[in-house]
Amino acid sequence: MATLSELQARREALEKALASGHRRVEYDGNSVEYRSVAEIRSALSVVSNDIARLSGSRRRKRIFISAARGY
Repeated sequence: MATLSELQARREALEKALASGHRRVEYDGNSVEYRSVAEIRSALSVVSNDIARLSGSRRRKRIFISAARGY
């Protein structure tokens, strides 16, 4: 498992790539090329969850339920 500082560096690199439109991400001497923006967002979500778990906080999910009668 990576350390908190390594995960934060990875998240920062993913956020920069997402903002700039690049698919290649480099952090701590590693280089990864993603196939799509969706793949980068997925990796960003995983890294953010790992950071939250290591720092002792949890990401909150909100679920909204909507119902309507079938008129």
